[in-house]
Amino acid sequence: MQGMLSGATDATASAPGRAHALDSMAAMASITVKLPDDSALELDEGASGAEAAAAIGPRLAKDALAVKVDGQVRDLAAPLADGERIEILTADRPEALEVLRHDCAHVLAEAVVELWPGTKVSIGPPIESGFYYDFEFPDGFRPSEADLQRIEDRMASHIKADETFERSEIGVEEAIERFRAEDQPYKVELIEDLIRDEGTETVSLYRNGPFVDLCRGPHGPSTGRIEAFKLSSVAGAYWRGDERRQMLTRIYGTAFFSARELEEHLERLEQARARDHRRLGPQLGLFMLRPEAPGMPFWLPHGTVLLRLIEREVRDQLSRRGYLEIKTPQILDEDLWHRSGHWDNYRENMFFAAPAEREGTEERRFAVRPMNCPGACLVYASERRSYRDLPLRLAEFGHVSRYEREGVLHGLMRVRAFTQDDAHVYCTLEQVTDEVDSICQAIDALYARFGFDEVRVELSTRPDKYIGTGEQWDAAEGALREALERQGREHEVSPGEGTFYGPKIDFHITDALGRSWQCGTCQLDFQMPERFDLSYQGADNEEHRPVMIHRALLGSMERFVGILIEHYGGRFPVWLAPVQAVILPVADRHNDYAAQVARRLAESGVRHRIDDRSESVGKKIHDAEVSKAPYMLVVGDREAEGAAVAVRSHAEGDLGSESVADFAARIERETSPT
Repeated sequence: MQGMLSGATDATASAPGRAHALDSMAAMASITVKLPDDSALELDEGASGAEAAAAIGPRLAKDALAVKVDGQVRDLAAPLADGERIEILTADRPEALEVLRHDCAHVLAEAVVELWPGTKVSIGPPIESGFYYDFEFPDGFRPSEADLQRIEDRMASHIKADETFERSEIGVEEAIERFRAEDQPYKVELIEDLIRDEGTETVSLYRNGPFVDLCRGPHGPSTGRIEAFKLSSVAGAYWRGDERRQMLTRIYGTAFFSARELEEHLERLEQARARDHRRLGPQLGLFMLRPEAPGMPFWLPHGTVLLRLIEREVRDQLSRRGYLEIKTPQILDEDLWHRSGHWDNYRENMFFAAPAEREGTEERRFAVRPMNCPGACLVYASERRSYRDLPLRLAEFGHVSRYEREGVLHGLMRVRAFTQDDAHVYCTLEQVTDEVDSICQAIDALYARFGFDEVRVELSTRPDKYIGTGEQWDAAEGALREALERQGREHEVSPGEGTFYGPKIDFHITDALGRSWQCGTCQLDFQMPERFDLSYQGADNEEHRPVMIHRALLGSMERFVGILIEHYGGRFPVWLAPVQAVILPVADRHNDYAAQVARRLAESGVRHRIDDRSESVGKKIHDAEVSKAPYMLVVGDREAEGAAVAVRSHAEGDLGSESVADFAARIERETSPT
C-alpha cells in the first residue's frame, strides 16, 4: 500500500510542485526564539536548550549548564517552543550556581544511600549558601562530622564518573508504587500531597548513576560539571519543620564552579562561626536562651543596655518626625483578629490564651498578639478624627508572639517572642508620598548610624493570597512606586511577595561578611482602615477613609541585635558598647582608687565596670579583651598618685596616661554622631 501511494504521488505531482511542498514543510519545521539582546535564533522544531547553545557557538555549548526560558530555568535537554525568550546559563549567572548546588545535593544523596543501604531520603534543595539533604538513617545511626570525609570521597567518585542527569515523567500512582516498594515513605508523602493540594497527575524523576530521585529540577547536564564542593556540618531537622514529626539528619554542604571560590567561601564561614551571635551573646552577657521558653530570649544586663541604646536612636527619629508613642495590650479578644483579617491568614502562627474558669462568668477566648496593628487601629478609633489631625503617626515598641515551629528557631534571628519598632501612620492618599519619603530618610539615618552603608530596596507586590480588591491593590502599589521614583531610589520589584493586606517596600542591609538582611519595611494598607471602620472628617465635612502605613525602621529588635553582634563580631563601637571601659586595679590596695575613678566616670555618663578580683593584671587585661570592651583603664600606684588612668584601647593598644576628665571627654567625642 505504501508503494502504491508513493507511485501515485510521483505520477500526479510535477517537479516544481514537489519542490514547493518540501520548502513549505521545511518552513513549518522550524522555530524562532529570542535571545537576551533581542536578536532572533532560528532552530529546528523540537530543538533543545543544548542545541540552541550549539547553534550560537561551540564555546557556549561547552560552558552551558541550563537554559532560562521566559524567566524559568530549565534543563538544557528540555525542548524549546516558537517565540520563547531564552538565555543560556553559564557559570557567571547566579541561577547556574543554584543548579550546580542542586546537582551536588543529588550526588550527596547518591553517596549516602550507597554507604548506608536502607537510608530513607526526604528533600535536598539548594539554599543561599549551598545545599542540604535530610535523611533518616537505618537502625538509629547518625553520622558525625568525622563521616563527612567518607561521604565526600564517595561523592568525588560519582563526579569523576560524569554521570548524566536524566529526567523522566511518570504517573503519580506508578511513582507512589515505586517509592513504596523502595521503602521511601517521605517521597510517597510528598507525592500524595501534590495530588491532594495541586491535583498533580504526573511527577518528574531524575536519575544520576544508579540513584533516582523525585524532583522538579532543573539539573545540569552531568555530575562532572561540579568542580569544587565541601560538606560542612551535620544537624538535626524535624521532617517539614514540625517538632511532632520524625527527627531527621540534615547534612549541609556547598559547591562552586572553582576551588578559589570555595576557599573564599570557607574563609567566610570560619569568620561567621567566630562571629556567631548564639555563642557571643551569652559569652558577652547579652542574652540567653532556655529550653523552658524555646524561641523566647532572656535579656541579661548588658543586653538590656544594648537594647535601650538602640531604642534611644529609634526614639530620636520618632521625635524628629512627629510620632506619638503608644503602648497597647499583648492579649486581646479573639474577635479582634477575625475583624483584622489575621484569623483567616495568620491563625496557624498565633498563640491563644484561655481565661481562668470562674463560675457564673461568660467564657471568652483571647489571643496573644502576633502583630501590633489592630491595637493601633483601636487607638485611632478612640476619638473622632479630622483631616487636620492627619497624618497621625502612632509608634510602639510592641512585644509580639508568633508560633514558629521549634525546628526552625535560630538564636535571635528566628524567635517566637520579640519586639518590633513598629509604627502606623494614618494619612490621606495624597500624603503617602511625603510620609514614605520621611520613613526612608529615617531608615537611611539609622542604618548609617549603626554602620551599614550598603542598603538594597525592594518593592513587593500583590501575593496570591490577599484581601481587598484589585483596584485597591493597584492604587497602593502605584503610590509606593511613585514615592520611590520621586526619591530617585534604585529598587528591585518582587512580584507576589507583598503581605496579604498590602504591597510593601523592604530595606536590606549588608553586614561585614557580605550577607544581606531584610530589616526595615514600609507597607501600605487600604484594608485595615476598612475593617475597623476608621474615618476622619474632611474639609468638606464628609467622612473619609484614611490610608494606613505600617512601618518598621529596624524590624525585630531581637533580630537586629543578632545582626549587630555578628556585624561587629561582638566588639561594638564605643557609642554602642554596653560597657565602654573596664577599670583594672593592679592590686587589691588599688581598689579604693578604682572606685573613685568609677564614680567620676558615672558622673560623666561613661558606662563602666570594675574588675576587682584578686587576679594578676595580665589576667584581667586578657579577660577584658575577651569581653570585647573598647577600653581598659589600668590603675596602680602611679595612677592613684597622679589622679589618672593608664588607657589601653583594643584598636590602638596602649595610649598612655590620661586624667579621668580627659578620658571621659574622649568617650564623649567617640559617642557623638558624626
